[in-house]
Amino acid sequence: MRIAVTGSIATDHLMVFPGRIADQLLPEQLAHVSLSFLVDRLEVRRGGVAANIAFGLGGLGLAPLLIGAVGTDFAEYELWLKEHGVDTGGVHVSAERQTARFMCITDEDTNQIAAFYAGAMAEASDIDLRPLVTGPDRPGLVLISPDDPAAMLRHTAECRDLGIPFAADPSQQLARLDGPQVRDLVDGATWLFTNEYEAALLKERTGWSRADVLATVGTWVTTLGEKGVRLERLGQAPLVVPAVPDAPTADPTGVGDAFRVGFLAAVGQGAPLESAARLGCALASVVLGAVGSQSYEIDRAQLTGIVEHTYGPDAAQPLASVLAELS
Repeated sequence: MRIAVTGSIATDHLMVFPGRIADQLLPEQLAHVSLSFLVDRLEVRRGGVAANIAFGLGGLGLAPLLIGAVGTDFAEYELWLKEHGVDTGGVHVSAERQTARFMCITDEDTNQIAAFYAGAMAEASDIDLRPLVTGPDRPGLVLISPDDPAAMLRHTAECRDLGIPFAADPSQQLARLDGPQVRDLVDGATWLFTNEYEAALLKERTGWSRADVLATVGTWVTTLGEKGVRLERLGQAPLVVPAVPDAPTADPTGVGDAFRVGFLAAVGQGAPLESAARLGCALASVVLGAVGSQSYEIDRAQLTGIVEHTYGPDAAQPLASVLAELS
């Protein structure tokens, strides 16, 4: 199944603080925080949620269509993505703004403080999905990941109008969206992706209960960090798939994106939900051990080995056939 991925395309500036951010926060001074962190390392990497996910899907041979807005400084990044199997035909190039920037400090407990400069992403709402997704290569799914809020709302509406299944991944943009907007983005989604905090925030924003959310989406996928992932469907007991234990940790940036890559690649090839979640967790563990969200290579044998070691030989069997089809 071909997947179109809409959302942010950015450059990541990743810094490491050799201490604990929490130790620098004084409870009695939180009303007027003014802090500067002396960091030990700076890595400048390619990133953005949509680009990260498209990169991973491209590495699995799925020829994803990337849809987003960038600046004229995108040429080298675009070449990189094309070399890794990504179709950039849906990327809009701004004549006035630079490509977005993500700036992040990670401490020794992998806690993070980040800032995001939207830049050209502000023009993503000018992109019309219709000519991009209605041709002979019509995607089987459109993933709507964090982007300019107006773009997310527009692309969701276009998917409904065109009858194309979509996945809702509002993620970091939940903080920018009001209740009606969140309800609009979620309603009718085949897949809803959140982490545990975002799941609570989504219910607070919408005023919906867990049952209300499940009544509007096909499957709610909630990543739980080191505890794995929870899969929920209306009328069914939640399914929790544990994460890969003791995975080497270098940088948590892009780990959630990698989970989505493995999960969507597997369900797109007809794998059962539990097997898809296991593949997502396996790929997430690989990315956790790399610095930067696009500095890894997909090794199908390695992924099969991780699944087999973590979940048992029976778990690897359905995914071995899935990965073989993707080669």
